[in-house]
Amino acid sequence: MFTVLTRQPCEQAGLKAFSRTPAIIALVFLLLSVVVLVAITLIQIHQKEVLLPGLKYGIVLDAGSSRTTIYVYEWPAEKENNTGVVSQTFKCNVKGPGISSYGKNPQDAPRAFEDCMQKVKEQIPAQLRGSTRIYLGATAGMRLLRLQNETAANEVLASIQHYFKSQPFDFRDAQIISGQEEGIYGWITANYLMGNFLEKNLWHMWVHPNGVETTGALDLGGASTQISFATGEKVGLNTSDIMKVSLYGYVYTLYTHSFQCYGRNEAEKRFLATLLQNSTTKTSLTNPCYPRNYITNFTGDRIFDSLCTEGLRPGSYEPSAIITFEGTGDPSLCREKVASLFNFSACHDQEDCSFVGVYQPKVKGSFVAFAGFYYTASAMNLSGSFSLNSFNSSTWNFCSQSWNQLPLLLPRFDEVYARSYCFSAHYIYHLLVNGYKFTEETWPQIHFKKEVGNSSIAWSLGYMLSLTNHIPAESPLIRLPVKPSAFLCTVSFFSVVTLLCLAFFVYLCASSRNQRRAQHTFSHAVDSA
Repeated sequence: MFTVLTRQPCEQAGLKAFSRTPAIIALVFLLLSVVVLVAITLIQIHQKEVLLPGLKYGIVLDAGSSRTTIYVYEWPAEKENNTGVVSQTFKCNVKGPGISSYGKNPQDAPRAFEDCMQKVKEQIPAQLRGSTRIYLGATAGMRLLRLQNETAANEVLASIQHYFKSQPFDFRDAQIISGQEEGIYGWITANYLMGNFLEKNLWHMWVHPNGVETTGALDLGGASTQISFATGEKVGLNTSDIMKVSLYGYVYTLYTHSFQCYGRNEAEKRFLATLLQNSTTKTSLTNPCYPRNYITNFTGDRIFDSLCTEGLRPGSYEPSAIITFEGTGDPSLCREKVASLFNFSACHDQEDCSFVGVYQPKVKGSFVAFAGFYYTASAMNLSGSFSLNSFNSSTWNFCSQSWNQLPLLLPRFDEVYARSYCFSAHYIYHLLVNGYKFTEETWPQIHFKKEVGNSSIAWSLGYMLSLTNHIPAESPLIRLPVKPSAFLCTVSFFSVVTLLCLAFFVYLCASSRNQRRAQHTFSHAVDSA
């Protein structure tokens, strides 16, 4: 009797402690679920006040060979390392030529930026300018200047850096990017804007699109042209044109090549130099690619003051000599003459070769053709995708027009561009068909586009995404669920948790009550004994 009576308080305390502990845990979970549920509801109700994202900005100057373009990009600040949120909000074309033309007077290069930079400041709140990064990337024009006069190229960049350090932005760098980088950044931009890297699933999480193929990128600038596309071919390591690019945890094998001196402007200089070389007279020539009744004059240095035409200079070259070109508007002869700009024989009929002996896998999939490709097609009254026959017929029709008819065909008439569109069209034909090996069947897979949404297709966006770490190699990239469907899912989840906790708590209370009754019965029996 003594033993039972002395152990009873301990056993009762143990039973109470045992029954109390799960109840406390269940109560904590219940209260926590209710708090979370209420908090989410309040956040959703006041979403515009609580979750209104701040913005961050980035500025990129695309310093091309013929001009500089300034782009302003913005994205939600608290989601800086996510993707799918960067958008172009402003674009400004700097007046005047590209920065490479300031090789003899580098101190004047930044002055051309002033008008556009004043407009850029108006796009960005004053309190955010100090944290807004600004980058300048120079392309083929500066690559040529560096080869021709490295000191001059460095002085131009130094002058630009000095200018931007006095601006109210977080200036990071002014550099000359390689042709390969230009090609890769253009490919990244095109696929990023088209949503080929990531998409949102039903739970509003960023995932890799299932079964979506990337698109190739064709860029035609003033001094160089780039081709970039994903290739599944197993290639040897003896080519530097095959790159492995890691984006969002996925590895893409890219073929990318940049052809220096094969940009539209430099190609036309080489074309004029070739006409001069093959002419018996050196002061007055006919040009089958210029419109009928069009006459223009160039000085010798306008054609030959470039590394791309240096080897074509005549023996009696005079920089100040006046050379007259008269257009004949002959599309057949133009196409024949333009072919001489490419060395197709260096490939020796190899299928995996484009021109000048450059290795290239067979083109595959869809492509987006931007910059000079788009503007030339637009002048032919073409855009998007179309057949090779349509391109040829539009080219023949355009090239057959006289000079005084062109203002009626072009919505924005500019003499420098208008006189050269015929040449550009035939040049694009040879580049894409005889160079890159597009056929009548694969040509419609090329989409001639200027932008996606309101964002220009240009290497500058890919450049900024890379430099601001918007394209990390591996990142889960998950966003908070703030849209209605995600909100309902979240509420439903915590509601179920709350109900389960409540049911468990009720069960524990009932079990505890039964235990106390049993204990009371047991104690009464012991006392009676």
